[in-house]
Amino acid sequence: MKKFVLTFTCLFSIFAMFAQTEITGTVKDNSGVPVPGANVFIVGTTSGTTTDFDGNFNFISNESGVQKIQVSYLGYSTYQKAITLNGEKITLKVVLIEGGNTLDEVVLTATSSTRSQKETPLSITSFGANELSKTNTSSQADILVSVPGITAEGGGGEVASNIFVRGLPSGGQYQFNPLQIDGMPVLSTFGLNSSAHDVYFRNDLGIKSLEFVRGGSSILYGVGSVAGIINYTSVTGTSNPKNIIRTEVASNSRYKGEFLTSGPLGGENSNTFYALSGFYRYDDGPIKTGLPTEGFQLRGNIKQVTKNGSITLSGQFIDDNVQFFLPYPLKGGSRDRPNGNDGETIYTLQTAAASDISYRTPDGIYSSPIEDGVATKGGYFLTNFKHNFSEDLKLDAKLRYSKYKHQFNLFLDGSGVSGAKAVETQAEYLAARGLSSGSFTSLNGQPLASNALLFENRILDRSRPLQELVADIKMTKTANQHTLTFGTFMSRSEAGDFNVVTNYLSEYNNNPDLVELSGYSINGVTNRGTSYGNKNISSNKIALFFTDEIKLDRWNLDFGVRYERASGDIESEGSESYLVDDTGIANLDNVMWGNGTWTRGHVSADDFAVALAALYKVNDNLSAYGNFSRGYFFPELRSVKFDGLGNPNKYSSEKIVQGELGIKYGQGNFSGTAALYGVTLNDRRNVTFVNAPGGGFVEEVDIQNTKTFGIETTWNWKFAENYAFSGSFSVQDHEITKSDSNPGFEGNELGRQPKVLGTFGLDYDNSAFDGNFVYNYTGKKFTNDSNSIQLDAIGIANVNFGYTFPVGEDGESLRLGAQVYNLFNSEGITEGSPRLNNSQTEEEYFVGRPILPTRVFFNATFNF
Repeated sequence: MKKFVLTFTCLFSIFAMFAQTEITGTVKDNSGVPVPGANVFIVGTTSGTTTDFDGNFNFISNESGVQKIQVSYLGYSTYQKAITLNGEKITLKVVLIEGGNTLDEVVLTATSSTRSQKETPLSITSFGANELSKTNTSSQADILVSVPGITAEGGGGEVASNIFVRGLPSGGQYQFNPLQIDGMPVLSTFGLNSSAHDVYFRNDLGIKSLEFVRGGSSILYGVGSVAGIINYTSVTGTSNPKNIIRTEVASNSRYKGEFLTSGPLGGENSNTFYALSGFYRYDDGPIKTGLPTEGFQLRGNIKQVTKNGSITLSGQFIDDNVQFFLPYPLKGGSRDRPNGNDGETIYTLQTAAASDISYRTPDGIYSSPIEDGVATKGGYFLTNFKHNFSEDLKLDAKLRYSKYKHQFNLFLDGSGVSGAKAVETQAEYLAARGLSSGSFTSLNGQPLASNALLFENRILDRSRPLQELVADIKMTKTANQHTLTFGTFMSRSEAGDFNVVTNYLSEYNNNPDLVELSGYSINGVTNRGTSYGNKNISSNKIALFFTDEIKLDRWNLDFGVRYERASGDIESEGSESYLVDDTGIANLDNVMWGNGTWTRGHVSADDFAVALAALYKVNDNLSAYGNFSRGYFFPELRSVKFDGLGNPNKYSSEKIVQGELGIKYGQGNFSGTAALYGVTLNDRRNVTFVNAPGGGFVEEVDIQNTKTFGIETTWNWKFAENYAFSGSFSVQDHEITKSDSNPGFEGNELGRQPKVLGTFGLDYDNSAFDGNFVYNYTGKKFTNDSNSIQLDAIGIANVNFGYTFPVGEDGESLRLGAQVYNLFNSEGITEGSPRLNNSQTEEEYFVGRPILPTRVFFNATFNF
């Protein structure tokens, strides 16, 4: 009998050791709404899954004994519970509470598997839907300026934000960090033209979250990036219908209506879900130019949940236009906004009077579309297939086609005429152009006052149609402690780049009238077709990548390699001066225009990237990590030049090496990170477009090496009930280590890159009243690589508050809110004139771009 009991006990122990336990349950928020996509797993193992669209989960674990199950989702506190695994089915009902430790939030963008920030060996910043929906923003810069390590210049208006990351040299825009929607780049090839990614997309209520992954490891997946990836994730429908309507008014006659609707298609038991969002906007601002803008955007998706995955069809249509603001002449020395001839403050020298400009060309009458500003019409269609061949083998494939008609029409920052001052007296104007005499009048014939100052400016009209076909396919295999991913990224992009520059003369006033100079101008136009450019550019890219994410007891190890080949075809039309009419005015008799001759060339380059990362969990609250990468960047195709025989110049990749060491700590009401980083970039093809003597542009190219070292810290402290203090602080040291064209620049700081960045925020939210105050600080920086002019530090304060109260019996609510942008009306300068570059001066006038002035928003948001 004793032998029988002993044998039975041993057999039972062995059975229990290898028993499989089924774990099932639901995940909902504290209002009872299912949470799809929540991460559910056994801590310290690879056992786990994600919730479906009804918040349900089910998986099998081979573990035994007492284990800890963890449930987490972006924007919610992490749920943990001890469970005993002994082969008997376990059913859980999990309720997630909004808020929580930010380092426990699930990361969707950075890796193949879903992991919390605390377990990811990269620097990551994320914002949930709650944060994004309560912050009314006019541009991507308004959002990204609060991200550690980012310098964001947003003084140009709602689009074409200049984004600089961790001291990397750049002309701005999104050169080293693509903007993505649902894991796919808005634009897969930077440099087909100079339009920034954000001209093709606007934020709306249909955004669920934002993640920004910094560092070289982000180059591995998808489109790849040497500096980081900005990824927005869209709302998808669930079995619970959701509707949001927001109306908004703001100073300078801004009116906007937004909506989001989502839910099941076909009844409560349907496996098909939808989400649709959009807006309509009319705006006279943010600075009144007399050129109002308006437009709309629609985005939506339909998701079919299958037995082993899902199929999502999503798309966007946009028809919107905004105004773009460039630097203009400010007071020399103080750099304050000046007063015009009429004694009033000048906020902009852009003028509706320029919208009437038209003239003859060899192709007929040309009418400037300057009143359209930055106009985008078109959209994309995206299909995302997710299929689970088994529990450990998964496919994620995305295919997208996009097509846009796009114009980027803007007012420049002066005449560009060699020897001319930024602002001129009438005598100075005549002398700079070699004119002996002439009378200045308004277009209605009234003589100009003899002491009236003049400002000659240029309008740059640019037509930039774009179409793309993009594919991103990944296969992921989970084996023991490994998550292996093999993938490919492919794109075919085509874009036009048609450019015409026209000069006109105006008074030095806010929203000035045009000025006529007898014998020299016609209807204020002083030079038609000052500059002409016409290019067609196509790009082909294909990349293969392999990664392995290894999850051990205390170590998380990442490894990845990527190979990519890029090629491009460039067609460039020649131009010459044509005599098109008989005005009797020499400079207007001729117009620079295309002559129909084309130079064509093909270029290609390939390179590889490798990335290594490791994280060690010291304990449940503290992790230490490091990462290293060797990557590449393909230069802009639009900057490729041809030699005298029509052959394109050498085209090769730029090399970048990055490293980072850091810690992540999160316990209770406090979380924080600290990181040391270094970046070196070699053979950087630094391209600058500067004024040519006649008012056009020339391209200056300098092959540079640069290096940057920095320290970056972040924190979030919930110091009292409903209160939180958060922020970041970065200090970086950067320099040019090689300059082929200007050896004297070696040792200089990088232009437009500050050494100090900081963000400080105070939040309060008790579910009824919410409010936050955010202060963003950008330290001193130089306007250019010659370090000839230094800009003062900038501080911008924003405040946002609202009150939410119930308006129905089924959880409906209304939030009344207000926001003030640039609360203290700071007049700091974001940049000097890129077109003046190293010849920028600061005498009687300084050409710079001030921060946009204070703007107040009021809104009402209905949830039902």
